[in-house]
Amino acid sequence: MPKNILFIYYSQTGQLEEILKNISKPFEEKKEEYAVTFYEIKMKKEFAFPWKSEVFFNTFPETFRQIPSEILSPPEEVLNTKYDLIIFGYQVWYLSPSIPINSFLKSIYAKQILQNTPLVTVSGSRNMWAMAQEKLKILFKENGAKLVGNIALTDRHDNYTSVITILRWLMTGDKEKTALLPKAGIADEEIAGASKFGVIIRDHLETGNFDQLQPDLVKNGAVEVRSFLIKMDRIANKMFRIWSGKIITKHGESREKWVKAFSYYLFFAIWVISPIALVLHHLITPVFWNKRIKQKKYFQGISNP
Repeated sequence: MPKNILFIYYSQTGQLEEILKNISKPFEEKKEEYAVTFYEIKMKKEFAFPWKSEVFFNTFPETFRQIPSEILSPPEEVLNTKYDLIIFGYQVWYLSPSIPINSFLKSIYAKQILQNTPLVTVSGSRNMWAMAQEKLKILFKENGAKLVGNIALTDRHDNYTSVITILRWLMTGDKEKTALLPKAGIADEEIAGASKFGVIIRDHLETGNFDQLQPDLVKNGAVEVRSFLIKMDRIANKMFRIWSGKIITKHGESREKWVKAFSYYLFFAIWVISPIALVLHHLITPVFWNKRIKQKKYFQGISNP
């Protein structure tokens, strides 16, 4: 009997789906040994892409607070099959797993599918994914899944360039290179090269031992940790908790005003606060060198918080 491999994902732009398709190739090359299934999470009320600006910012409080919405039932095949491995693809919205991902993990279906099953997470994000991954670990534990690996692919351009390109992509649907800007998102060569991670995962599944899976993934470039972005991720989570707490209690015009104020704050934080924080971060790096080495090791791993 072939081993059953399930790819669960939500991919609004299609980038993450492409990454997962490439990871699946080494399994699909051995059809007699592996049965591969793709399950895309579907919302009862879908999020339109490209985004309208007002909708994009208005999703912030529910996203950050991890408030679920209703999803459509997974296919019967997915619900009734016991899987040998799950590869779980997710997007990061506002430093948290996206609403569709949270909605699935808090649904009645998640435990039935995930319980007692090895699971590898795959994220495709602009650059900040660490705190979202920590939040996912909690939900995986609640659903009885066994996290055995993590792949975190990001846009390698600097923080400020990627802000411009990702917003252009999200608001217009245009991600292509221009005379002044690079192509938005994760580099094409990294997306195409994601099949190497499928080979590594497949090799460990064949032995039945995942103890060295994450170190092997890291050796092959699966997780890049930038200490400055971890710091900003943590600080922004604290600020987002305050802002989301204010907005979530508002309704109608009052909520619209608070959401608009948050959008102004967000751009101020990115373009004014962040550059100052980056300079300070570099200045104090020698003082916290050992702490940052320890931090890097933690986020490249899969330990629970």
